[in-house]
Amino acid sequence: MSKLALFDFDGTISSQDSFGHILQVSFPRSRYALGLLKLWPVLLAYKLGLYSNEKAKQHVLRFFFGGMSEADFNTLCEKYARKHLSEIIRPEALEALKKHKENNDRVVIVSASIENWLQPFAAEHGAELIATKMEVENGKITGNLSGPNCYGSEKVKRLRKHLQISDYDEIYAYGDSPGDKEMLAIAHHPNYRPFRG
Repeated sequence: MSKLALFDFDGTISSQDSFGHILQVSFPRSRYALGLLKLWPVLLAYKLGLYSNEKAKQHVLRFFFGGMSEADFNTLCEKYARKHLSEIIRPEALEALKKHKENNDRVVIVSASIENWLQPFAAEHGAELIATKMEVENGKITGNLSGPNCYGSEKVKRLRKHLQISDYDEIYAYGDSPGDKEMLAIAHHPNYRPFRG
């Protein structure tokens, strides 16, 4: 019997959003505070539903990473994954992921966060990764996304491109937000907001 386990990352495997976390730990406090000050109209518009998740995300990405070389960006992401990502991992989530691996289930992390800082975690734990991609032009990060934000229905679209869902007799899915609704809907065993003690 073939089984598939789908994990959202932010808020499911992690206890907080990795996007905010990488900014907090990777930039000086003054730079981070300046970013929040300059971006507060964008963040407020997002909270009020006037900006989409994707549009708000690109504003923040452009402020902090726009113009950075791809090599420096990857170094920053790898350093974050190696030194800081473990600080926000839910032990219960990691245990569930490991259990699926021990049972020889196919494990895929499907996240709206940027693939560059999640890939080291996925590789370390033998999971495949589907995540949002960054646009690179002339060796530099533009701050824009390459393709749609991997959120909501886009998660299922990307999954269908990555694998044949009908090949699996049982599908487990773990998520914590409205952005996981469609992914949870294709699972035989949907788990909403698990791993919270």
